[in-house]
Amino acid sequence: MSDPVVTRFAPSPTGFLHIGGARTALFNWLYARGRGGKFLLRIEDTDRARSTPEATEAILQGMRWLGLDWDGEPVSQIARAERHAEVAHELLAQGKAYKCFSTQDEIAAFREEARTEGRSTLFRSPWRDADPATHPDAPYVIRIKAPETGQTVINDRVQGDVTIGNDQLDDMVLLRGDGSPVYMLAVVVDDHDMGVTHVIRGDDHLNNAARQMMIYNALGWPVPVWAHIPLIHGPDGKKLSKRHGALGTKEYQTMGYPAAGMRNYLARLGWSHGDDEFFSDEQAQEWFDFDGIGRSPARFDFKKLDHLSGQHIATMSDADLLREIVDYLDTAGQPALTTGQHSQLKKAMYCLKDRARSFPELLEKGHFSLIQRPIELDEKALAALAKAPDGMLSELTAQLQSASWSRDNLEAALASIAEARGTKFGKLASPLRAALAGRTVTPSVFDMMLVLGRDETLNRLNDAANRA
Repeated sequence: MSDPVVTRFAPSPTGFLHIGGARTALFNWLYARGRGGKFLLRIEDTDRARSTPEATEAILQGMRWLGLDWDGEPVSQIARAERHAEVAHELLAQGKAYKCFSTQDEIAAFREEARTEGRSTLFRSPWRDADPATHPDAPYVIRIKAPETGQTVINDRVQGDVTIGNDQLDDMVLLRGDGSPVYMLAVVVDDHDMGVTHVIRGDDHLNNAARQMMIYNALGWPVPVWAHIPLIHGPDGKKLSKRHGALGTKEYQTMGYPAAGMRNYLARLGWSHGDDEFFSDEQAQEWFDFDGIGRSPARFDFKKLDHLSGQHIATMSDADLLREIVDYLDTAGQPALTTGQHSQLKKAMYCLKDRARSFPELLEKGHFSLIQRPIELDEKALAALAKAPDGMLSELTAQLQSASWSRDNLEAALASIAEARGTKFGKLASPLRAALAGRTVTPSVFDMMLVLGRDETLNRLNDAANRA
């Protein structure tokens, strides 16, 4: 039996949860959940100048909105600094690392001379093999002893085998002069101690893998499975940036996309399963594997996101939809639904879900169920009402007084009025929409009547008739 899969997402809390980071988290979540493994969260907060509690909370909120649940408590990298330093000193004691007393000026001079002579500017420390008895009483860093010959091969599940000549690797610093660990060391120690078996991250980290493997190999620790995924580009093929629109997950929540639609779309950004476009979390977890990840950057496409979002809204349960809409309104800073509005929206949901690509679109369609008399009519509704045949609304109101409140009876009542007036029902529909919703783009008039009920429908028709 193979070891259980353990993946992790390790964001830096220096800002919001970027959409690219969200996709990385999703891929790790899918891979672990689909194999009964663990998905861990580590906050890489070693950059004390830029890391903030607010940014950490923003990341956690973004993860919660996307529904990417993690196992255990989030790990703080800075809280493990002593453990990182302990490992550096362990390597020092084993002769696999050394104290380097070279100053910044000396390193700069070395590189300048190398440039002048056309040699590699990778710093080669004169202290690598120095006798400890010659060590001065001066500040020092701890450097790992990089392999000097041969090659390092990164066996990557997405990029294939990537070979780097060891002459391209320098004796990387592990501990700075003030005793603080560098990022490269912290990542390796944390991944090892957390039992991470698969490192799934952006391909901008690919070169880091070779340097991190030096630490794994020096300590005799198993190297995790690498999977470096291409970055996300904008529609123009350039790296995703502010000019392409929203970058943070919260922005997509405030635009009113359902979390399931966002997960589905992000999963399809750079990964595929045949021709499948629309799928559930369960299917994604079952299908997701490295073989489906392409090597080329994925392009963000709002039209595809809108399309998938609409499909998810149409298939979501009313209860789930209402819960997400309540959260959306709160996140977007809009007024919360009253108890009455919540009840009416739930009642109307059956005729709102189709063809709504976002929550704002759904709420716009459901506007008729959320408003109270007297209804404010927009410009198009006023024009439509002005064109209503004389007495039509009053006649309809009289007929509906005694009508049985079912779709068939409502359709029959309206059809009879249209026939009596020698016109088609379509001619009556526009002023009816205006009377019932104050808008001209709405669900069908029959759906609105059924949702509103007899009394509210008749009251709105009376109001419109008096206005006309």
